[in-house]
Amino acid sequence: MAMSMSKKVVSRVKNKQGSSTSRILTLPVLAIAGCLTILPNVAVAASYRNDYSVCASRLLSVGVTAQAASEGCAAALRPRDLAACVVKIDKETQIAATDALSSCGRARRPEELATCVVGVSLSTKEEANPTVLDYCGRSLLPVRFGQCVVGLRSQIDFPPTQALDTCISADDSVIGASSSSTPPTIIPAGSSPSLETIPFPNQPVVPTQPVVPTQPVVPTQPVIPTQPGTN
Repeated sequence: MAMSMSKKVVSRVKNKQGSSTSRILTLPVLAIAGCLTILPNVAVAASYRNDYSVCASRLLSVGVTAQAASEGCAAALRPRDLAACVVKIDKETQIAATDALSSCGRARRPEELATCVVGVSLSTKEEANPTVLDYCGRSLLPVRFGQCVVGLRSQIDFPPTQALDTCISADDSVIGASSSSTPPTIIPAGSSPSLETIPFPNQPVVPTQPVVPTQPVVPTQPVIPTQPGTN
């Protein structure tokens, strides 16, 4: 009887030790699994605080309303570029950030638009501020357009609006010519052109003569040998 009681006690002790060991091993596994579940969520949340957060913060800093900032940043393909465009124009010209926001939002390359607006505004001494945004926004090559206005006015004394009209007309002509013409083939110096680089004029297609079917060949009669002694 005493031996059976002692065996039960030993069995209970072993069971307790086994359960405590399993608990100790299970806790770290659960903790690791929880961390692996949380980390992707944290990474996703952090990714959403990048471009859009920076865009909204920068627009608010230059006086854009919360509603306009949220709508502008949400609609922008590159929110950081949109904010950079608005801030640059606001800081370096007399144009208000609220006026620049719509033009920067419509631009394909907002930073190039800002470069154009700032350069032209400095060249015209802010005389054409209401129209500079419109002209730079209309140009498909805003940096080239700005260089045209600034370059012409540096050598020719004419009103800012005339320079804007002249360059925007030339801008449209250049874009139309480049889109309708084929760029020439550039051959490196010291190399001879290959057949692939030399365009050949199209030769006129000469119609082929109809093929006349040939007459069927009539087989010849076999030659019968003559009998000896006969004429």
